Amino acid sequence: MGAEGPAGRDVLRRVVGGQRRDVVLASLLAAGHQAGEALVPVLIGLVIDRAVAKDDGAALWLWIAVLAVVYVGLSLSFRHGARLSERAAVAAAHELRTALVGRVLDPAGGAEALGLPGALVNTATEDAKRVGAVNVAVMEAAAALAALGVSAAALLWISVPLGLVVLLGTPLLLWLGHLLSKPLERRSEAEQERAGHASGVAADLVAGLRVLKGIGAESAAVARYRSASRASLGATLRATRAQAWQKGMTLSLTGVFIALVALIGGRLAAAGDISLGGLVSAVGLALFLLGPLEVVGWVNSEFAQGRSSAARIAKVLAAPPAVEPGPDPLPVPVRGHVRLRGVSYAALRDIDLEAAPGELLGVVATDPADALALLGCLGRVADPDSGTVELDGRALTALDPAEIRKVLLVAGHDADLFEGTLTSNVSAAAGRTTEVPAAAGPAGDIVTAAMAAAGADEVAEALPHGAGTTVTERGRSLSGGQRQRVALARALAADAPVLVLHDPTTAVDTVTEARMADAVRDFRRGRTTIMVTTSPALLAMTDRVVLVQGGRVTGAAPHAELVRRHESYRTAVFA
Repeated sequence: MGAEGPAGRDVLRRVVGGQRRDVVLASLLAAGHQAGEALVPVLIGLVIDRAVAKDDGAALWLWIAVLAVVYVGLSLSFRHGARLSERAAVAAAHELRTALVGRVLDPAGGAEALGLPGALVNTATEDAKRVGAVNVAVMEAAAALAALGVSAAALLWISVPLGLVVLLGTPLLLWLGHLLSKPLERRSEAEQERAGHASGVAADLVAGLRVLKGIGAESAAVARYRSASRASLGATLRATRAQAWQKGMTLSLTGVFIALVALIGGRLAAAGDISLGGLVSAVGLALFLLGPLEVVGWVNSEFAQGRSSAARIAKVLAAPPAVEPGPDPLPVPVRGHVRLRGVSYAALRDIDLEAAPGELLGVVATDPADALALLGCLGRVADPDSGTVELDGRALTALDPAEIRKVLLVAGHDADLFEGTLTSNVSAAAGRTTEVPAAAGPAGDIVTAAMAAAGADEVAEALPHGAGTTVTERGRSLSGGQRQRVALARALAADAPVLVLHDPTTAVDTVTEARMADAVRDFRRGRTTIMVTTSPALLAMTDRVVLVQGGRVTGAAPHAELVRRHESYRTAVFA
């Protein structure tokens, strides 16, 4: 499994250890159940020798009563053992999913670099389920070992040669089963990797379906998914063949072993070394052993698949953070003074930029890559290669990203909406910070004011149930302009001391855009707002605009002045 092997084993140990109480109780109950099952053939042999052979009716009824008590115990132990093991499996899978989601959503980032979102979803669902099922396998393994131990003891009591055959043959079968599971483990890991990639491609294509249709790229998208799906199918078939081969070989070896036990028992009975009841017990135990030995093969298969899935989970949980949390606390109160000193990152080169507390600053980047790099540094998605980004005089690298995002919000132009009502989307982060006075009183008031400023109130009026209308996943039930207005309202409702907006009105008509620009300025008055955009309507409302060209700051002045004296600015804004 590569470098993730030890980490995968750590995940397995944590899964079993986290549910230790349920797993131990389930294993004890299952072991007791299987021990009782193994004793049934022995009891039947005793019935034959001590009641049937002697024609003793009273003894017969006594032994029937004993069998009845045994079966009641078997029923109760099976029911409670199965319930506890399933509960342990479900709880473990849930804990793993929670840990994975927490790692993916960690403000320090890093996990998203491991693959497409769909691949991470596959890890959090299928892999977590497989690893959780290891708890059931542990219980089944304990039960199978108990059955084998009791069977061996019973056979030793009936006949020493029979007992020795079982005692010596069982470890050999276990070792062979482990060897047979190795190819399955490798191919199971490949299967999950391919399945995760196919899921990621599918999710990626569904998310961009409108764009694909708009540019007529459906055939290319279908070809891409078909290729990923075929690769996943091939990996699944290889894993299935490995599983079938492993099960077939395990069953064949088990059958040979059972036949050997039955053959030795028959020869001993024919020689008079064991009684008729002993022979019946020996044959019954030989047939019974088929079940535990099959379980041993199944347990090896489950462990093999669990280890491969655990390695994938460990890879996500152990992903290094994109940025390291700093030790310093946030400044109190947050005034909103943002400054970049000699920042170089990606396409940016030695950028100096400053937004004074309460300033509405516009930033025009002639290259979209410059804008994305700037947003990444401001939101501390990544740290600059050189230079510093400061908030109220403190470097962002010295602060915790989770704390930074409570007071400095970067709202991308492609922000997704969540499934739920329009109101729940806008109010998702309302009132999350109290470092500065809220723009409009209580959370309910600020949500209403934010919706009005972003024009989202007009979106609500156009919907069948107003602001209570349910929005589908990622806001696909809304138009592009409606989604942008709701996303802008959500950003405004957060009431952050520093708000960075990236092209918040690209899908809105010019009349609505001009009205929104004026409303956003009024809403954010007194708090720092940075607009990274090329919209003339938004830039006209700013106090000052910084022009970034070729990765460097080439101008800083009010919008009207830059329009007069900067040809590249006019081209970027009015082209």
